[in-house]
Amino acid sequence: MYDVFFSKFNEKVQLSESEEYAVKQFLTPKKLRKRQYLLQEGDICKTVAFIEKGAMRSYIVDSDGQEHIFSFALEGWAIGDLSSFLTEQISTQNIDALEDCELVLISKYAHDQMLISVPKYATFFRILMTEAYIALQKRTLSIISMSLDDRYKSFIDQYPDIVQRVPQHMIASHMGLSPETLSRIRSRIGKSQ
Repeated sequence: MYDVFFSKFNEKVQLSESEEYAVKQFLTPKKLRKRQYLLQEGDICKTVAFIEKGAMRSYIVDSDGQEHIFSFALEGWAIGDLSSFLTEQISTQNIDALEDCELVLISKYAHDQMLISVPKYATFFRILMTEAYIALQKRTLSIISMSLDDRYKSFIDQYPDIVQRVPQHMIASHMGLSPETLSRIRSRIGKSQ
């Protein structure tokens, strides 16, 4: 059940057998069906999920009822409302399954315990946070400095699996576009190639 999680972990920080065993004691497997929530707005995010199988999204709903997708996550990725998780404050995000999912959950308690008892977990967590910050910075810079066509090209180059598995209207939401605008962008890109 934890194959993808430990593959990702060992890709970043190599664990001994005893360290892997120690980490495993803090993990909880969970399955979600398509459209089932991991987190709903107004709740406190009590776990971070690593995806063994499936696809998920995190999003907010504005005052007009419009969804705005913040992120997607596929196999080998983590998802959760980090702000709510770390501060134990109420979340403004919803996180749900786009496909049937198999997850590895780390609770706040388990996270705090592993930071103390498994030093390599602290290193792993720091690496993940650094990578997440870099990805967020790249996304922000692309929004303020790239044309819509170039932003979409960059997205499909960086995340081809998402493009194959996630509906286009959700990708449009993630990019801050209407589905019609994304359709025009895709048409222009298709004609230019």
